[in-house]
Parts: sequence; structure tokens; C-alpha cells
Amino acid sequence: VQLQASGGGLVQPGGSLRLSCAASTSIRSFNSIAWYRQDIGKQRDLVALISSGGSTNYADSVKGRFTISRDSAKNTVYLQMNSLKPEDTAVYYCNAISYSNVYWGQGTLVTVSS
Repeated sequence: VQLQASGGGLVQPGGSLRLSCAASTSIRSFNSIAWYRQDIGKQRDLVALISSGGSTNYADSVKGRFTISRDSAKNTVYLQMNSLKPEDTAVYYCNAISYSNVYWGQGTLVTVSS
């Protein structure tokens, strides 16, 4: 299983980005798919998660600003990020869990700066 993350870049505070995580297999096979982020010198933290049933969870710091969604036909999960803040700057990773198997994609860098 491969996860390909894309969509990162440089954006000004208040701007928006949409990250994509494309899976090499059907995303219906996963129990959950999530986005994590990691800033330099910090731990990797959960940002948003979508379960196989469609329920979602968000870190408190992104609630109301970020939205996780999926397109099963494209085997892709998205993270729409609005009202971005400098503290959202990090490398963002997608993660998928299928029973006892955990998969990580490569990171995509998001930089929020004026």
C-alpha cells in the first residue's frame, strides 16, 4: 500500500490550501485515514481523521477551519485548510490503518507566512 500526499506549499496567513492523499488501493479497505502534522523539533500530532463509516474527528486547534473528506472513486482523502495561521506550518502526513497494519505517506510541507 502506498499513500501519496500532495498539495502543500507557501500561503499567507488567512489563506487556504487543499491537501490530497492518494492511495494505491481502495480506501474502503481502511478502518481510518488521517492527517498528522509535525513541526521541527516537535512530535507528530493528529490533525484530522475520517473513519470507514464516515465519522470525523479534529484536533481542537483546527476545528472550524479544516475539513477532512474522501472520494472513494478516486481513492483519495482531502484536507481542506482554511483561515491558515503561522502555527499551522508543518510537514503534513497522511496515515491509514487497516486492522493491525499502519501506513504512512511521505510528507508535504505547508508554510504559512507573510
